Amino acid sequence: MVSLAQLWLPIVVAAIGIFAASSIVHMVLQFWHRPDYHKFSNEDEVRAAIRKGSPAPGMYMVPYCPPETMKDPATLQKFTEGPVGFMIVRANGVFNMGKSLGQWFAFCLLAAVFAGYLGSITLPAGDAPMHVFRVITTVGLMAFGFGTLPMVIWYGQPWKAASKDLVDALLYSLVMAAVFMWLWPHAV
Repeated sequence: MVSLAQLWLPIVVAAIGIFAASSIVHMVLQFWHRPDYHKFSNEDEVRAAIRKGSPAPGMYMVPYCPPETMKDPATLQKFTEGPVGFMIVRANGVFNMGKSLGQWFAFCLLAAVFAGYLGSITLPAGDAPMHVFRVITTVGLMAFGFGTLPMVIWYGQPWKAASKDLVDALLYSLVMAAVFMWLWPHAV
């Protein structure tokens, strides 16, 4: 059995590798995700309408419909007329890229810790490299990819965008698995 403490190096290197891979995907290969986001043709009017309501940061739905109003004819008419959507409103101000990148790196590190933990309780020291690769890839794909599926199911994220997120998740999990395979402890 391998202790989690023995895996500190692959955990840190994997988090750095995933962070680097995601930076390439989102900053160098901008053609990949940019088409997933659209601009309202009347953006200034939409912004003005939202600003007029002074919404606090949070998640909103249009039309708003608590379960008890789902069969109300007025609510059904709103759904028929449209638009139907979910919106996240952030605090006003310039987007804090440094904070988000720091949180993303922390998530990459957390995913690597859990991959290391599951590897440590299932894989012995000196295990076959491809076995290490397979287990860690599976954990990575779950960590980086499965969260996008509820976004499709419940919030209407287009499958095309979600499929790109899943490809990204596979890339990140392969990077993590390659690092763990390379740095997996040898049998004594």
